[in-house]
Amino acid sequence: MARHWILLLAMVPFSGSPIGAQVTTNAQRITVQVSPAQPWTDTGLDLQSGDMLEISATPSPVPAGSALPACDAKGVTGNAVRAADLPLPGAPAGALIGRLHAQGAAPVLVGASNELHVAEPSHLMLGMNVSGTPVCQGGFAVNVHVVPAGSSAGGTADNTQKSRGDQLKSQLSTAAEIFMSGQFGIGKSETGSSNAASTGTVSTAGASTPITPLKLSDAPLDAQLRKSLDSLPRRVNDQFNNLGDMVNFVMVGPQKDMQAALDAATWHVADTSNENAVLNAVMQTYGNKDYLAMPMSTLFLFGRKQDFGYEMAEPIAMVASRHHFRIWKAPFTWKGQDVWVGAGTHDIGFAKDKRNNSVTHKIDPAVDGERDNIGSSLQKANKAKSLTYYLPPDPIKEAKNATGDGYQSDGRLLVIFLQ
Repeated sequence: MARHWILLLAMVPFSGSPIGAQVTTNAQRITVQVSPAQPWTDTGLDLQSGDMLEISATPSPVPAGSALPACDAKGVTGNAVRAADLPLPGAPAGALIGRLHAQGAAPVLVGASNELHVAEPSHLMLGMNVSGTPVCQGGFAVNVHVVPAGSSAGGTADNTQKSRGDQLKSQLSTAAEIFMSGQFGIGKSETGSSNAASTGTVSTAGASTPITPLKLSDAPLDAQLRKSLDSLPRRVNDQFNNLGDMVNFVMVGPQKDMQAALDAATWHVADTSNENAVLNAVMQTYGNKDYLAMPMSTLFLFGRKQDFGYEMAEPIAMVASRHHFRIWKAPFTWKGQDVWVGAGTHDIGFAKDKRNNSVTHKIDPAVDGERDNIGSSLQKANKAKSLTYYLPPDPIKEAKNATGDGYQSDGRLLVIFLQ
């Protein structure tokens, strides 16, 4: 599915003229020195929703004969640092990383150059993907170009005019390269790392995303709800009845409240077909927006396909990397309220589909991270009345999804009572 979506979108003829406003005026440019000597460097930039950041890094020179290699914003190779020990485990050691939002927010890969789109008021911090043990010497001079939301046409310092259509075309081209690299093994860098890693667009390593700790209720679930949860299937299946993702969360509340809560938590309803994806991407481009509703495959629970699919990701990076889940209305209610049963996973790149040797999304094997991310997002949006874990009988601790990717879990359901 992802293949057709990317190839079709890559052929959309973006003209780069009347599609969007020219991104040029009111820009702010700063240069920040980033070194391995401190975990994070404060840029001093307070950002608003809709701002765009153009970030590029130049390595600082190091003396000849240094024991360690010069730092490279794309990361360094040949080190023995465990990925799990790094601030961003899915990115190369020593790479330039950034962090938006408040202290404790998950970092993102920047690399040698990247564009970041600001979804909500944020503060930018920059750092290197290192943890204690030095992996390189020197640092980077990082140039940050802030393009405010709603900037109108005009001239920049370098007299460049870049329309929203041109941005989308460039981003889609990059995404297509990433996908083709994943499918056919082309476009590899000389060091053997993928384009995805060198551009900072997606992560393809199996690493969990840091999640804000959940505020859990101490109140036990009542007997009726526990009995209903015990009766739930433990896993979903594909159209060939191959067992796949585990059922790992439940939401309790009316459909309208469920949809309003997910909307407030910045989850987007996924498109239901590739054709809709192409049409919506084009229409949103003309509306000067980012496309955030990439289709997801159909899976089954209770003998029927998902009622809704939701996803969350940076624009364009969604092609390969996204948080997402499918949700079904349960065949029972609790105290007159609807119960929604979900299966959530975090796509982190591409992998071979074991069923047919094609290419599909690869999931983070630590699926509890996505379960908790869903709860954390609703809690942050003040849409969760209470959350609690529940361990059902015969919990899933280790299994494979329908495409053959393995995953692990503590087996618990996260039960979310909506406001």
